[in-house]
Amino acid sequence: MTEEKWGQLRTRLLKTVGQNNFTTWIEPLEFNSVDDGVAVFHVPTNFMGNYVSQNFADLILHEFSISGEPVQRLAFRVAANSPARPVRQVEQPAEPFAEMQGGSGQQNNEAQWHQEPARSANTGSANTGASLSAKAAAAAPMDTLQAAPLDPRFTFDNFVVGKPNELAHAAARRVAEGGPVTFNPLVLYGGVGLGKTHLMHAIAWEISAQNPGLNVLYLSAEQFMYRFVQALRERKMMDFKHLFRSVDVLMVDDVQFIAGKDSTQEEFFHTFNALVDQNKQIIISADRAPGEIKDLEDRVKSRLQCGLVVDLHPTDYELRLGILQTKVQLQQKTYPDLEIADGVLEFLAHRISTNVRVLEGALTRLFAFASLVGREIDMDLTQDCLADVLRASERKITVEEIQRKVSEYYNIRMSDIIGPKRLRSYARPRQVAMYLCKKLTSRSLPEIGRRFGGRDHTTVMHGVRRIEELKSTDGQIAEDVEMLRRALES
Repeated sequence: MTEEKWGQLRTRLLKTVGQNNFTTWIEPLEFNSVDDGVAVFHVPTNFMGNYVSQNFADLILHEFSISGEPVQRLAFRVAANSPARPVRQVEQPAEPFAEMQGGSGQQNNEAQWHQEPARSANTGSANTGASLSAKAAAAAPMDTLQAAPLDPRFTFDNFVVGKPNELAHAAARRVAEGGPVTFNPLVLYGGVGLGKTHLMHAIAWEISAQNPGLNVLYLSAEQFMYRFVQALRERKMMDFKHLFRSVDVLMVDDVQFIAGKDSTQEEFFHTFNALVDQNKQIIISADRAPGEIKDLEDRVKSRLQCGLVVDLHPTDYELRLGILQTKVQLQQKTYPDLEIADGVLEFLAHRISTNVRVLEGALTRLFAFASLVGREIDMDLTQDCLADVLRASERKITVEEIQRKVSEYYNIRMSDIIGPKRLRSYARPRQVAMYLCKKLTSRSLPEIGRRFGGRDHTTVMHGVRRIEELKSTDGQIAEDVEMLRRALES
């Protein structure tokens, strides 16, 4: 069959499938030859070959039959040096072609673009791996897929485990061990500086170390959106789909970033489904539970909630102290002559409870300041050096936070605490919440009443007095109030 005949056949296909389908699926096909009843085409990606095989193969075969060509099936080949393929980390002999027979779905062996694993015990090799990855990213063309760099400090060995994060750590460990995919997706969520990104990086390092042959892709939701917009702009959606759907492990950080971005959410939804259908592991992080992310489509929420969703709780005193002790050991490698007085770490763990990043930054600043002025790290130096941090870290409890914590504790909806219902199962938690608002915030009684569905200040006074009376006669109420107070102040 000549190129002229293929051109005539394409003209007939254009009339049959329409301009959009023709431009997207038929026009990129490069006719090669007909051999033993097999028409061979070159395609940019495996994904395109599979799609054409499944959706247009019968139509193309029919047009061949009309043209008098003895074609019984189609074969699609992807050149090994196709620009849509990922950048190779290690040079390997390239096969001249990878072939798929008409819709069989057989994939060619893809080049690896996972980052070289590094262990925390060898920072030098980790930095070397990171620099090599950075050079590859700089040299790579725009249509290759680059993962976000992994921090060599963020490994399981450096992760301090405590009660607030032990479940998330155990789930991350299980996923990183490999084997059968059991938690899919694994969703880690929590506030700022609680260890989500650390665990994500640790999983990526561990999987790459245990299974170097796997394609592990870690990136932020913002980077996913950027790649999607770039593919739309450059009309390379097939390359985008192929690249993201050929990974073995997809890790997306801060997924809440795509909320409200309809087109990006739709593509993320289809990518998610494609990977789950292939039994590939997906790991997601967010700043809140999937069901609480505003403007995230319901179908995306549903997919994220179908796996294991794990909360990283705010750090408690013991965990913060453990983190400080670990970080002090690292700081003393840089400042071996500095000594830290007793009680300083306990003071910091008690006063700085916002997030771990602030805690680490305060410790780094403390060691640097002490080394510059040549003094021991004692309480006086700590308070002088960190005066602004300590002021900013003073705990400010809000009415909304109390309402949310009380509703979670009593397993009722927040709307029931604020609403008009007078059932005892709602009224008692409401009075507890009013009592805590009076004791733990600076709000006036009328302000508190307005936050509880516009109630009068006398209603708030009655609720506060009632809880004060019950604390002395009802041990359960006293225990509930104390546990809630500790949870809010921790």
